[in-house]
Amino acid sequence: MRSGGHAGRSGGAVHRVLPPHRRRPDQGPAVALTPAPSSPPTLNLWKAGLRCVPEEVWGREDWEVLILADNHLTEIPPAIGRLRALHTLDLGHNALTRVPDEIGDLAGLTRCLYLHDNRLTALPDALGRLDRLGYLNIGGNPLDRLPETLGDLAGLVELRAQGAELRHLPTSVGRLGRLRELWLRGNRLTDLPAGVGTLHELRELELRDNALPRVPEALRALPLLRRVDLRGNRIAELPSWVAELPSLEKLDLRWNAVHDGAVAVRALRERGCVVLA
Repeated sequence: MRSGGHAGRSGGAVHRVLPPHRRRPDQGPAVALTPAPSSPPTLNLWKAGLRCVPEEVWGREDWEVLILADNHLTEIPPAIGRLRALHTLDLGHNALTRVPDEIGDLAGLTRCLYLHDNRLTALPDALGRLDRLGYLNIGGNPLDRLPETLGDLAGLVELRAQGAELRHLPTSVGRLGRLRELWLRGNRLTDLPAGVGTLHELRELELRDNALPRVPEALRALPLLRRVDLRGNRIAELPSWVAELPSLEKLDLRWNAVHDGAVAVRALRERGCVVLA
């Protein structure tokens, strides 16, 4: 899962005008709710001009993919909890201010949940019930903090939280034992919790454009870490232990105060690691 964008937009729903008597004036343009022949059952309402979700969406509970991205939605009703067959849900690029607790009822949500680029100031604790979810994108929201129940997402492989105004991560992040990619660009982080050091499957870590005064100590315990992006922080020194990270292939230190000739930089380059400083 290496994409920060939306779920697939091709295929999906056939666009067909709904009878006027079945629509409210505030719903926006008429759209179709009849899926094209596909497997899995997919409803693609990307860029459909919606201001609220048509009631007909909740009338069919076997959707496996639901794409509501790039609309004008300000809320998702509790009825979302009925769609327990969903494995992918895309709510990105709307104007949502909250996510209902019923999101936690989506036991089949195993692939992707996109909540990025909305107006969310908090995430519900119920999110932690999605313990089989593999990919979560919550970037581009003024979140400030994440719920401790984040650590209950035992199946999570990739977490994207870029530009979320985060000042710290919950200590529970250390329980994400399957996490391979963590994207945290453009937040306000000054350190990482010690629990990050238990993320032994982590391969890629993006910490660009934060407020880190030093390389987080937790990284020294990550045996599979391959790529680390620390651009645009406040780091002045590179600790010697960084050169001992066994799997490190690329380290980006540009726009910090680390000297290009630092001992650890030279040691990394001598062993074949790409270091940009």
